[in-house]
Amino acid sequence: MTKNYLIGVDLGTSATKAALYQTDGTLVFEVGAEVPIYYPQPGVVEQENDDFYQTAAHTISTCIRESGVDPAAISAIAFDSQMAGVGSIDEEFEPATRFDSWLDMRCQPYIEYMEKYHGDLVTRLTGCAPTCDHGPKILWWKEERPKDYARVAKFVMPSGYVAGKMAGLKAEDAFIDYTFIHFSGLSDAQNGTWSQELCNLCDVNVDKLPQIVEPWRIVGEVTDEAAGDFGLAAGTPVAAGCGDTAANALGAGIVKAGMVFDVAGTASVLAGCTDTFVADVKNRALLTMRSVIPGLWHPLAYIAGGGQALRWYRDAFYNSHLGQSFPLGDDDLYQQMGQMAESVSPGSDGLFFSPHLGGRICPATPEMRGAWIGFSWGHTQAHFFRSILESIAYEYAYYLSILRDAIPNLELTETRAVGGGARSLIWNQIKADVLGVPYQRLGGSEFGTWGAALVAGKAVGIFSDLAEISSRHAQPAGDPITPSIEKQAIYRPLVEKYIRLQQTLRDTFIKMDQSSGH
Repeated sequence: MTKNYLIGVDLGTSATKAALYQTDGTLVFEVGAEVPIYYPQPGVVEQENDDFYQTAAHTISTCIRESGVDPAAISAIAFDSQMAGVGSIDEEFEPATRFDSWLDMRCQPYIEYMEKYHGDLVTRLTGCAPTCDHGPKILWWKEERPKDYARVAKFVMPSGYVAGKMAGLKAEDAFIDYTFIHFSGLSDAQNGTWSQELCNLCDVNVDKLPQIVEPWRIVGEVTDEAAGDFGLAAGTPVAAGCGDTAANALGAGIVKAGMVFDVAGTASVLAGCTDTFVADVKNRALLTMRSVIPGLWHPLAYIAGGGQALRWYRDAFYNSHLGQSFPLGDDDLYQQMGQMAESVSPGSDGLFFSPHLGGRICPATPEMRGAWIGFSWGHTQAHFFRSILESIAYEYAYYLSILRDAIPNLELTETRAVGGGARSLIWNQIKADVLGVPYQRLGGSEFGTWGAALVAGKAVGIFSDLAEISSRHAQPAGDPITPSIEKQAIYRPLVEKYIRLQQTLRDTFIKMDQSSGH
């Protein structure tokens, strides 16, 4: 039988999505399922490793059953997953602890420890300053839960856990692919290895870390038991997979140096694509992730609630007088708000917004909160909304200024935008004008599962050149939005003012936090 299908699965924070593709990229069927998140105590956010397995089994088996595709026709499968949290297994590849979510901040004292004593070294070697990710979380388990730590054979990612269980691996076979290791706090990212120096300094047993592999490494085959759980044919190859941001970038065709990737979702993520490793020791704003494509890197930064700020404004100020709450995807309402913002001149007549309502992520300043600065009697509802749109663009400009300083000869050619916010023409135009880079919205809405499916296809030899096949399948939706030279000139000094205002706000919020005794 000709094997004409691939499966890609995205193991997200709150949902799992599986998609069945033909090898020419045609989406055959996709299914999503919610993943529980547990809050056993204030400030504690955990998940069950087996919930990732069970939701993957449900979504994959549903795809196969509802599509009518013969399981024997599926060539391979790969997973991508959330990246900054960490799970663990014992010697029998069973969960040793619950999955420690990236939303869980119990490790804050250990972030501060790593930053104080080893911050520059961690940033230089991993490409990511100490933050709420694997290293501080591993230290928390080691110091605060020593009995649990002793039972841990390996720390693993959700994608590695599910793939390993499917393939019947033992702990000694546990793996992590190289797109995750910037978040480890313990790696030498450029060499694709664990850093014995960092492990020694942090007193972490390197034997508890899984082997680092390339995304398309075949880690095993679907076992007879897993075949029954997933509706797959026993013996189906399982590839290592990658991190969710890496999968989305691959699926969106971000495979050439100079390209930029804007994920305009609940969080606003801006990722570059370079052939040079960047360690942002000075600013601690950019974190640099390996691309799936060898030799390429994705220096990125993000606003935790970028798109969420628009939703908050809509619900709190725009339609509160209507006594209604509209769903996030209500395009008509957002279009109306965008039309109002379009009537306001660039710069919102001196009004600035700080979008860090829940704290700033890049650089890490959890004390920060949102703010409007410079409003007066003449400012209207439209000004306030436009200032939110512009604040995300200003923040992006700050990220790109750091990237340009690190790589002075980098020529930025195109921004590809995905996510709900990418449907806003006014927002895309503002970003293009502020950044001076053309904006291109992509057709389709699912890029992570396709990126994972591409990795699966590479693993079994269906695809030889991932960059070429990725570029060919990432189709634009409409013409690119080009920057206005006149508006660029208006925005340039406003970006500089925004950066200065952010520094002032940072200092102010830190002092307020200290004076309150926190």
